Amino acid sequence: MPLFGTDGVRGQAGSTINPYLVLKLAMAAGIYFRKHSVTNKILVGKDTRRSGYMIENALVSGFTAVGYNVVQIGPMPTPAVAFLTENMRCDAGVMISASHNPFDDNGIKFFTHNGSKLSPEEEAEIERIFEDEELLTANMQQGKKIGSSKRIDDVIGRYIVHIKNSFPREMTLSGKRIVIDAANGAAYRVAPTVFRELGAETVVINAEPDGYNINEECGALHPANLAKEVIRYRADIGFGLDGDADRLVVVDEKGETVDGDKLLGVLAVSLKEQGRLKNDACVATIMSNGALDDYLKSHGIKLFRSDVGDKHVVDLMQKNGLTFGGEQSGHIVFSDFAKTGDGLVSALQTIAYILGCGKPASKVLNQFDLYPQLQKAIPVVEKTPLDEIAGFPELLAEIEGAGMRHVIRYSGTENKLRILLEGKEGKSLQTMFDKTVALLSRR
Repeated sequence: MPLFGTDGVRGQAGSTINPYLVLKLAMAAGIYFRKHSVTNKILVGKDTRRSGYMIENALVSGFTAVGYNVVQIGPMPTPAVAFLTENMRCDAGVMISASHNPFDDNGIKFFTHNGSKLSPEEEAEIERIFEDEELLTANMQQGKKIGSSKRIDDVIGRYIVHIKNSFPREMTLSGKRIVIDAANGAAYRVAPTVFRELGAETVVINAEPDGYNINEECGALHPANLAKEVIRYRADIGFGLDGDADRLVVVDEKGETVDGDKLLGVLAVSLKEQGRLKNDACVATIMSNGALDDYLKSHGIKLFRSDVGDKHVVDLMQKNGLTFGGEQSGHIVFSDFAKTGDGLVSALQTIAYILGCGKPASKVLNQFDLYPQLQKAIPVVEKTPLDEIAGFPELLAEIEGAGMRHVIRYSGTENKLRILLEGKEGKSLQTMFDKTVALLSRR
């Protein structure tokens, strides 16, 4: 079974992600990164999960065992780790996080020296080294060649300055009331500081992590709580982050959650109007609504579709020389400012667009209607190849014959089978969706 999934190595902390596995993984990654080492430094950040202590110490042991010096920066957003890896001239960076998953999961994401996520080929090479016990043993260092580790607590300022530089200098958030849901996660210190320093009256919720409450009924996965606070405080807008702050959900001044595809659409059009949308094209994933295609096409923008995961979005952006892309789920990539999805950059670009329009968020961010779309995640024990499930090929033919779009795939981060059906007529879509769920639930 491969180590790497859709976004790094992820699983239940203490079980799948245990100290022995993490130690070996760190040694394997260290051996791989040493091939192109310049500074002999690796940066390690984490979110607020209690298990992060266990994983962090195992990573440090593994990296120092093969001769690497480690810089530990504590709780920081995933995009901050990507930025600081490059900014601090490290050979690689590591983020300890399971993103939007519950607190009892955890994971490990690697970044190259320039802040980019690893390619499939690089992940495969680390897995090969991981399985080679002789190679791991041969690379253990002794004496003065053993690496060191130090903790730096003041790098947060570098990232805050970087984030603020993504906001137009001629604009201010003075007079704007913004609610921020930090999901009790990695951005609990960074997010409030950024918005306050830009002049906003900031209401912060879920910014008291205790090691267990990350993503718990809060943040980007649970925007209902954010919506209540937006209404309660009569705020201009609300921003919800996930546990590692690479995802953004927006709530308008009426307490309505803005669909991720609608957000992608208006931001892409805004970038084109500013002359900042390179090649008049952008990237979304196979999960995005077909109405996004039609909206962008009406504005002369071409849409490319990637597999799920902001890593795949970025890969397709790079292949086509593009500067903007994202996922329906809230990962949005502005490559002028970040190498990966960054919830804070996305929030600032969104509020800048709203300020430029001079209208409320509800008027600005709701520019087109979505086609009916149904989704469900079915828990699974084994990820049996879909084409081996009795009746599945015939079902797909029926779905396609009805003119419906489908995305049926196993999650790369959880033991779930995800089903998405989309059509332009709701009643027939529901009938086909129920049939699909029934078939795949019996497997």
